[in-house]
Amino acid sequence: MQFVPGIELAHLFYEEAVRPILEKDFPGLVYSAALLGSGSEVLGFDTEMSTDHSWGPRLFLFLEEGDDEALAEPVRLALGNQLPLTFRGFYTHYETTPEEPNTHIPVATEQRPITHRVVINTLSQFLEAYTGARLDKGITLLDWLLTPEQNLRTLTAGGLFHDGLGTVEPLRRQLAWYPHDVWLYLLSAQWTRIGQEEAFVGRTGIVGDETGSAVLASRLVRDLMRLCFLIERQYAPYSKWFGTAFSRLDCAPALTPIFAAVHRSTSWQEREEHLVAAYEYAAAMHNQLAITPPIPSKVSYFHDRPFRVIDGGTAAEIIRQSITDEAIHALPPGIGKVDQYVDNTDVLSHASRCRALGKLYS
Repeated sequence: MQFVPGIELAHLFYEEAVRPILEKDFPGLVYSAALLGSGSEVLGFDTEMSTDHSWGPRLFLFLEEGDDEALAEPVRLALGNQLPLTFRGFYTHYETTPEEPNTHIPVATEQRPITHRVVINTLSQFLEAYTGARLDKGITLLDWLLTPEQNLRTLTAGGLFHDGLGTVEPLRRQLAWYPHDVWLYLLSAQWTRIGQEEAFVGRTGIVGDETGSAVLASRLVRDLMRLCFLIERQYAPYSKWFGTAFSRLDCAPALTPIFAAVHRSTSWQEREEHLVAAYEYAAAMHNQLAITPPIPSKVSYFHDRPFRVIDGGTAAEIIRQSITDEAIHALPPGIGKVDQYVDNTDVLSHASRCRALGKLYS
């Protein structure tokens, strides 16, 4: 069976299997059809290996507010009774196990109605479950700060196959990137992270702790990569696809060899040498944006110690002082948004837990 990217499969599934049933059984139904949210195929990173679970012919149908209560179940049953048992060689029936209730396994069946994965709800219901907020009703500052970038990426990526509601595409455009001063706040926070640890690669190494130095260097590489996503106005995905997505940034051809050299280094002096090149490249990228006064673009020594740094703290303050929105300027400096200070899947994958962190900004 030839592999078909999941987003392409979903579009074909809608056009050839789902839409004809809706037109026949529910003429005049107002809805939108899309594949958004979780899933490697939404990001366009799926491969043949992805097809073993929670992958296959699937999509979301968003109904009008009010219609969902009366029509969701009839639509679900009509599709369950009429969708083909396979589509383009892939099963359309899914089962779960008690051990993994959120993992959907495509399996063969002859019974009707099938348990398909055309999920039917309203856009508000989907967004509230996925992000903890009804973003279609308005996006607040806390929404920007407490919605992980992975979620923002999978809401603006994926595919929109039909927008009869006329609300999904405008929302996706609104979510395409942060408001300007929110962006500045996040850039400042990312430079703060770099400034807090950049001298430690040498400080640990100079006392013979090369393992600690290597760990710190890897942390700085990841922070620099996340900074590059921000500079290039791209949402960063979660860890599995972080490097893959980074490889598609404009800066990747220049920085990837430098980061690889950092990881190959066997002494703190080597690590520092390569990190210096990365710091200066990233600072030049920021200055090319011309959205703030220039930040330091050449390294200097860390006070009177023999460690070269870009002075991320100064860069962070220059950027923060360029924020004109009073509410954003008043946010605690250096914190940033949820995935800049939380590195735990069991927080970032649960909207309610992310939302509970709003107290940090009080």
